[in-house]
Amino acid sequence: GAKMSFFVDSCIMFTTQAFFFGFGWLFFMRQLFKDYEIHHRVVQLTFAVTFALSCTMFELIIFEIVGFLNSSSRYFHWKLDLYAMLFSLIFLLPFYIAYFIVSNLRFVQSLQRRRLIVWLTVGVWLTFMYFFWKLGDPFPILSPKHGIFSIEQGISRVGVIGVTLMALLSGFGAVNCPYTYMEYFLRHVTDTDIQSHERRLLQNMEIILTKKKRIALAKRQTRQAGPGPQRSGIWGMLKNVTTSSPGGENIKQLQQDVEALEELNRQLFLEVVDLHEQRERIAYSKTLKGKYFNIMGYFFSLYCMWKIFISTVNIVFDRVGKTDPITRGIEIVVVYFGFQFDVKFWSQHISFLLVGILIVTSIRGLLITMTKFFYAIASSKSSNIIVLLFAEIMGMYFISSVLLMRMNMPEEYRLIITEVLGDLQFNFYHRWFDVIFLVSALSSIGFLYLAHKQAPEKHMMQGMYSR
Repeated sequence: GAKMSFFVDSCIMFTTQAFFFGFGWLFFMRQLFKDYEIHHRVVQLTFAVTFALSCTMFELIIFEIVGFLNSSSRYFHWKLDLYAMLFSLIFLLPFYIAYFIVSNLRFVQSLQRRRLIVWLTVGVWLTFMYFFWKLGDPFPILSPKHGIFSIEQGISRVGVIGVTLMALLSGFGAVNCPYTYMEYFLRHVTDTDIQSHERRLLQNMEIILTKKKRIALAKRQTRQAGPGPQRSGIWGMLKNVTTSSPGGENIKQLQQDVEALEELNRQLFLEVVDLHEQRERIAYSKTLKGKYFNIMGYFFSLYCMWKIFISTVNIVFDRVGKTDPITRGIEIVVVYFGFQFDVKFWSQHISFLLVGILIVTSIRGLLITMTKFFYAIASSKSSNIIVLLFAEIMGMYFISSVLLMRMNMPEEYRLIITEVLGDLQFNFYHRWFDVIFLVSALSSIGFLYLAHKQAPEKHMMQGMYSR
């Protein structure tokens, strides 16, 4: 009976994993790489596998709460999943990233030796391992009794990196969200602004064209005049230095002018695009959806202030929440309103809902952020490296989500995570999250404030300049 149920459970798990794998593969093809030719199947495979493993962890958490599958088979799949995940994050992905970085280096490409590439890759990977291992020293993440190859050694270190990333992203998100949604921060852009910018862009292009024509003409005249009698001595040298054509044009000077103008052209073009975007946002903010997001923006900004305040309090008073929000909420309802109900039943259902929402939003948020980043920084050469880096970040991020999610779950579900992830110093991670979140949120506020202040000034300056 036990063997049979284990077999059935495993079939269910592997089927869902195949489904997640398919989703990761499709996301990769449709979203990340619709504009890029990625021929490395390995890259695609690793990305999809990491995605599937990450989703399986969340699926197992949900199964824990709902009590689906046998507890022994759940435990087995937890371990299997985590070992696979750690192998991928510590060995496989870093090794591949190192390999692609090394094979993209100029001097390696000129040598064309496979052996050298492999040795260099191993060298880079060993360096990564050294730093990864050393990462454990400054942080109080482990109790000393764990062996070198225990699962805790890996998870604790991955957790530090992952929690740092999560806190950086949430800090930036908490500040950026209200900033992008709220009408208050929109710059006022009129049609005349856009027209004057476009006019300047056209004028600039015309100037570039005339200068280029002058260069072409001058070069042609030089060629037609042909090499005159060679002058020796200082006069000849001076003449050669100031290459001007017979028509008296200084070609070098013209070329410098054209370069400067082309740079200006690029900036003008970007500004025109920026103005169009601003105008679209203004139009969008007048729609119903825009108004809804504007109201949400106010809620978000309150939430952001609250989070910053709480993080500060947590750091200053060195405190970590003991009870999870669900049990706490139910206690308040029972004590203050005198309602009587089955606490265990409701806490299970509410945890299921809350954790579900947390999981969906964190996966969605990460994928959206990744896609944006990818479009911003990828080129055909670096796209392999970037995708592998994403897979690495994704794995670490999701392991840390599980680490931190433990705080949002009632006691009986916490036990399983503790059992699976091992005996870690969970409180340290929460404190660390608060510190990094605070730093990230405050620096994001500073950064956005400067960017926002500069934008109107820039437009004012241009307004004066274009008159």
